Amino acid sequence: MRKMKIGITCYPTVGGSGVIATELGKMLAEKGHEVHFITSSTPFRLNRLYPNIFSHQVEVNSYSVFQYAPYDIALATKIAEVIKNEQLDLMHVHYAIPHAVCAILGRAMAGSNIGIVTTLHGTDITVLGSDSSLKEAIKYGIEKSDVVTAVSDSLRDQTYDLIKPDKRIETIYNFVDEREYKVTNTGSLKQDLGIGEEEKVLIHVSNFRNVKRVPDIIDTFSRVQKQVASKLLLVGDGPEMGRTVQQVKDLGLDKHVLFLGKRDNLSELYNISDIKLLMSEKEAFGLVLLEAMACGVPCIGTNIGGIPEIIEPGQNGYLVELGDVEKAAAYTIRMLTDEKEREMLKNGSLETVKQRFNSTTILEQYEAVYERLLDRGASE
Repeated sequence: MRKMKIGITCYPTVGGSGVIATELGKMLAEKGHEVHFITSSTPFRLNRLYPNIFSHQVEVNSYSVFQYAPYDIALATKIAEVIKNEQLDLMHVHYAIPHAVCAILGRAMAGSNIGIVTTLHGTDITVLGSDSSLKEAIKYGIEKSDVVTAVSDSLRDQTYDLIKPDKRIETIYNFVDEREYKVTNTGSLKQDLGIGEEEKVLIHVSNFRNVKRVPDIIDTFSRVQKQVASKLLLVGDGPEMGRTVQQVKDLGLDKHVLFLGKRDNLSELYNISDIKLLMSEKEAFGLVLLEAMACGVPCIGTNIGGIPEIIEPGQNGYLVELGDVEKAAAYTIRMLTDEKEREMLKNGSLETVKQRFNSTTILEQYEAVYERLLDRGASE
């Protein structure tokens, strides 16, 4: 495998796309590639120094003539600068807009013919793709990229339905870093959080937006708690948090729901959990499901988007239709009260990550894409 100079552009903050892009960059660096992140700030998962990872920050100046600072132009200019100065072999951008469009413009500004890989993560299609004013920009970004990948078959199909690009889109799934997400001893964490040894633990992790349907999580837990001594961990923050707090108070669940906010120690929290709940109405993939499964936590999720590509009913968890809190509660109660089934689903969860979503396999798929691009460029 030849060593490459790879530029990566992503959103550096909390979110599945930023996590995957940063973890991919770290793994590429560990295999000897040179990685250049071109972002608005240092990616939050880039938490230690790597000798062959470089961060190029986009500086956005404010001008009185503009109502909003022109971030897209600044990003394209920085991409052009890094392409020329660092002699990049290729760019891998995450999101069709603005990142693919900026990379295409940056490549032209640099007078370069390097390949551009664009990975679609969901919001750029399922949300932005529904805006007719943005469809042509998204289509342009996809069609002018050299290779386009999607994180699930569901997202690939949605892209064809909504955007109708004349471009082949291949699926490369998300992955987890098995060194971080694994079964481990958490010591006294459960006790430290005030959870009784006999209490079962449910967990939900999200950005608390409307599409995550957190009220369904609370309604499910309310039904479970009446029959099984349990606690619910709510991890994250977002615009629906105020509504969620009020719902918990209205249902008299204050003593049974723990609001933990944004946390870095997700692996530890998963390791004290018995079941993971994700009842979204839109979910291109569902990275949090993989993170939970890697820690041996079976999942209950809605039968939408990319979730059915991860959850195999009866193997590593169960699927329910959108809004079916009764069925979700019934599955949860059964899993919490049947030790044998929960152990079977735990083992199935670990096997799912090992067999289908392990980082080594996914990294090799991306490297194969890069190799294909470089070979095509060499032959032109």
